[in-house]
Amino acid sequence: MQPQVAPLQEGKDSTARAPSRAFQLNLLKFFALFLILGLGASVLSMYMMRQFGALNLVPTPSSVYLPCVEESTNLDRWIKPPSSLMHSMNDEELFWRASFVPRINKYPFRRVPKVAFMFLTRGPLPLSPLWERFLKGHEALYSIYIHSLPSYHPDFSSTSVFYRRQIPSKVTEWGQMSMCDAERRLLANALLDISNEWFVLLSESCIPLFNFSIIYTYFLRSRHSFVGAFDDPSPHGRGRYNPRMAPEVNITEWRKGAQWFTVNQKIAVSMVRDTKFYPKFKEFCRPGCYVDEHYFPTMLTIEEPRLIANRSVTWVDWSRGGAHPATFGKPDITEAFLNRLLEGHSCLYNNQPSSVCFLFARKFAPSALEPLLEFAPKFFGYG
Repeated sequence: MQPQVAPLQEGKDSTARAPSRAFQLNLLKFFALFLILGLGASVLSMYMMRQFGALNLVPTPSSVYLPCVEESTNLDRWIKPPSSLMHSMNDEELFWRASFVPRINKYPFRRVPKVAFMFLTRGPLPLSPLWERFLKGHEALYSIYIHSLPSYHPDFSSTSVFYRRQIPSKVTEWGQMSMCDAERRLLANALLDISNEWFVLLSESCIPLFNFSIIYTYFLRSRHSFVGAFDDPSPHGRGRYNPRMAPEVNITEWRKGAQWFTVNQKIAVSMVRDTKFYPKFKEFCRPGCYVDEHYFPTMLTIEEPRLIANRSVTWVDWSRGGAHPATFGKPDITEAFLNRLLEGHSCLYNNQPSSVCFLFARKFAPSALEPLLEFAPKFFGYG
């Protein structure tokens, strides 16, 4: 009888291969389940994005990524002034942005320098018809900026040079740092236009004493900015100094000057970007220290002494006494008075003697407009 070996061996191999097939089958089931769950999660995610993205509860791709837009390859975005003077920048953002000025004075494009006329006023500009005559025909050579009370809404016609020239403004108080804040705000907004080369601070009571061409040429040929700054030993000068302003400001550097300045671009940037002297004046120069008479004259005397002429180009009359200069109304506007405005002055211009010292004058009441318009062609050369 032959031994039954083969059947026993075959049964043993079959039993050994069975677990291997079962393992492979389970592995395939696992991968299939994983694939189904992954597809389900993807579908659910897409559904959630569509449903909740519309409610802004889940960021959508459009709110996370910026569209791919080709940037301009020319200089237009730097050369063109803002299309609107109104913006949402706060003062800190505005002053930072305004400090972006070219360091190379040779421009790689045709640049026509402009004069920025900056009006610091509470409300209306009653002498605007006189300014309209002065500016007529010179539209490419000037810019206008108005800082008024935020509540004031001007009604200039769309043909006026003052139409939509208000900047974002805040309430200002005489003798307070808010007055200098307004002046810096005007400068900073004007600096956003790279073509502005000179910056003239004016009030609603100011008038121009010469025609536009004379004033424009006077500025562009000047090597100095016009900021009054002198050492006044009286109680109204050094007497206002607070020793706690040292070491940034010592009493020997303390200066006084007129509020109404005319500065070039370099000085304008210095006035806007200052963070060294501003805190000291804000804290320690309060009435009876009138900060608008001391902050810029002192700061510029320390920082840029060779670049300022130490005089103003805005005439005022302090001969009547008091805390404010004389105001002139209709009865005051005579030929003799206008001759006094224009003649008999002596000053330095580019370190040379000159009889043309004042380009603007103040303070003129609204009633002075009619005779000023009448006399302007003869005495001022415009209108």
